[in-house]
Amino acid sequence: MTRTNTHLLALNGVIAAAYAALTYVAAAMNLAYGPVQFRVSEALTVLPFLFPGTWPGLFVGCLVANLMSPYGPLDILIGSAGTLLAAWLTQRTNHPWLAPLPPVLSCMVLTGGMLTWYEVGFSAQFPALFAANALWVGIGEAVVCYLLGMLLLRGLPRVPSLRRYIPEARQGLARARKE
Repeated sequence: MTRTNTHLLALNGVIAAAYAALTYVAAAMNLAYGPVQFRVSEALTVLPFLFPGTWPGLFVGCLVANLMSPYGPLDILIGSAGTLLAAWLTQRTNHPWLAPLPPVLSCMVLTGGMLTWYEVGFSAQFPALFAANALWVGIGEAVVCYLLGMLLLRGLPRVPSLRRYIPEARQGLARARKE
């Protein structure tokens, strides 16, 4: 069975809702916003590797989640653009171990820069604080994307009802792990 436009639209809607809900849960634990963040929803940014065309759902979910950000319109714009870029680039990766890399790098640079500008503007303190913010944001993103994201990349191809929507070339990750 092939994926239709209706399936893709529904999948994007589910992903957007899941991203926003997971971010709100992380925000309740004070883990979603700020220089040190473990936004569990960012693990979903690896999904375009398995399900090409799902980057719009991630963008919408992040946009909705960032409406509650303490950084206001700046995070709505830059944070959502970072997730959009990361998900779009993830779709173009050729190896599962590279799939989490675009979200990590995108979040480090864009979110790290946004947080730094919010704190000190483009003053003389910007370079040093940007390096610190990018490092902390990158560590949190790497933990979430490489731990939880890789679990998604390994587990979802094993779900029979989802397997038919994953391109054949992307299913090899699950097959290689079977005994």
